[in-house]
Amino acid sequence: MYHSIKISLVLVFIIFSTLLSAQAPSEMAQKEAVYYEIVDVAIPKDVILEVGGLVLTNEDKLGVSTRRGEVWVIDKPYSDNPIYKRFAHGLHESLGLNFKDNSFYLAQRGELTRLTDTNGDGKANLYKTIYSWPLSGNYHDYSYGPKFTANGDMLVTLNLSWTGHGNSLVKWRGWLLKITPEGEMEPIATGLRSPSGFEINEEGDVFYTENQGDWVGSGRMTHLEKGDFAGNPAGLKWSSDPKSPIKLKQSDIEDDSGLTLYEYSKKLPALKAPAIWFPHTVLGIATSDILYDTTASKFGPFEGQMFIGDQGHSKITRVFMEKINGVYQGAAFPFREGFSSGVLRMIWGSDASMFVGMTSRGWASTGKKQYGLQRLKWTGKMPFEIKTMKALNDGFKLEFTKPVNKKLAADVSSYNLTTFTYNYHSTYGSDIIDKQSAMIHAAQVSEDGLSVTLKIHGLRLGYIHQLEVPGAKATSGELLLHNTGYYTLNEVPGGKLNSPSMTVVSKSDKKVNQPKRTNTMPATWNNKVDQKLAIGTKPGLKYDVEEVTVKRGTKVELTFNNNDDMLHNLVITEKGKAAVDEVGKMALSLGLDGADYNYVPDTDLVLYHTGILQPESSEKIYVQIPDTPGQYWIVCTFPGHSSVMRAKLIVE
Repeated sequence: MYHSIKISLVLVFIIFSTLLSAQAPSEMAQKEAVYYEIVDVAIPKDVILEVGGLVLTNEDKLGVSTRRGEVWVIDKPYSDNPIYKRFAHGLHESLGLNFKDNSFYLAQRGELTRLTDTNGDGKANLYKTIYSWPLSGNYHDYSYGPKFTANGDMLVTLNLSWTGHGNSLVKWRGWLLKITPEGEMEPIATGLRSPSGFEINEEGDVFYTENQGDWVGSGRMTHLEKGDFAGNPAGLKWSSDPKSPIKLKQSDIEDDSGLTLYEYSKKLPALKAPAIWFPHTVLGIATSDILYDTTASKFGPFEGQMFIGDQGHSKITRVFMEKINGVYQGAAFPFREGFSSGVLRMIWGSDASMFVGMTSRGWASTGKKQYGLQRLKWTGKMPFEIKTMKALNDGFKLEFTKPVNKKLAADVSSYNLTTFTYNYHSTYGSDIIDKQSAMIHAAQVSEDGLSVTLKIHGLRLGYIHQLEVPGAKATSGELLLHNTGYYTLNEVPGGKLNSPSMTVVSKSDKKVNQPKRTNTMPATWNNKVDQKLAIGTKPGLKYDVEEVTVKRGTKVELTFNNNDDMLHNLVITEKGKAAVDEVGKMALSLGLDGADYNYVPDTDLVLYHTGILQPESSEKIYVQIPDTPGQYWIVCTFPGHSSVMRAKLIVE
């Protein structure tokens, strides 16, 4: 009797603990779920499905390649009981997958491979190397693809190595390559840093997504053509090769010209300005896959648009793209958050649902699971959204998924427009620079209420335009599901900008006083400290300590060393897990102003903090340890990091 009661209590505790640790969906995710439902695809307990690639076979089975070097084929992937069979193993971290002529194709770290089952037993028995490239052994040497062109050639992209900065340690790292089925290779473009997502549109044009890093101020998407240079000079190391279509050299690129990427591209025509910017920490932190909506409106009202994954924030962004004067550009909108792990790959199922493959090991994500496979399904309900945002020479034309309340839509106070951009320099990432407010001069609503034309003062070529429409409502009374879009304006129809400049501007490069960033020893310490501490970082969003114990009231000189390849800070918060959770949540809500505040909210829950540190840099702060004993927290509040990157501060 005693033992049965004890076992029952243990089970209750386990169930209760599981419920407490389960990630509750955000308020926005709950709203989005009304229109787009996330459904788990069951994974057997003995299968570690760290998804690197997804593809459907001719039999509507789902092929999945993994970071652990396996390829799985899933029969009945739409059902509650999918059937898994391992097709291949022993591969080297395959981060892409395709299928053609009854064979799987994938990029391993060092080669493009074809896998074929020649005897019909459901397992690959022919592993054929189509083309191989050198290996350096650097952990950052990821390889992606392939994508098939119309004539059957294949495209792959190769990640840069990391040696404190992006580096091309072996040939063609940082390049887009074209490879024929016979194994002939042609380099197409370089300037790539971390090109995990790329896609070919119906016109045969290639786009790739980029993650923030050195030379990359924020996540972005670029249209790549033969001979293009996309911004990171490391790959130019190989431009002297006879096969290279680019003649630029690394030395041709200034480390810090003081220009934006758009401005520098006017000076250096081979440099390609991005078609779309994804504001860092606002629309994600680790841009991944690209998926065109080819479902013929079976997935909602966004036929022909693009969906962009984000590994760090476990979400998907929507992009409306247009071509003006031969140049691609467009607007990015929030779409769906709340996935269980880091979104890396997306493909369409035959039922017009979206398969989403995920992984987070070493690349921590908002979704807490280490890996996952889910489907995103349209519920059939129509969301009230800004469907398109089209550039005019003096404003924008917005199209909606439902008729708007004309009175509200015609009121210029229903809109806010802010323009900003990023520096182009060798430094890791960029703060938002040159932020200005623009003015909505007039708003003209169409007769059917499905569109509004905005006349704007203060449009700027080469800038991101954040348009907020908090005041708009549908005729049914509902607010926009997502009321903010980000348009990257490189061109205007006719080629001449006809938007008057603003005479009064407000810039974002303000100096924020943060008294809890104590870089100077307090005078009352009389040039003496009780203790010196040093805390560093490890790959995978970790500090190099899990717990630090100090005596109460101690005067501490704390040095934070960021020896990771990402941006981090160090924040000390009040006692209790609730305090550190709230600080992380508040940091996320800082939005475009986050960089000005080092992503540290102004709250009594924060005791001390550093600034945001570049990779391979350090900062010293002076900390008066509280007099009250207990468990405090050390946390990185850079958006997307706070839930994972923590250490306990035990005050005795």
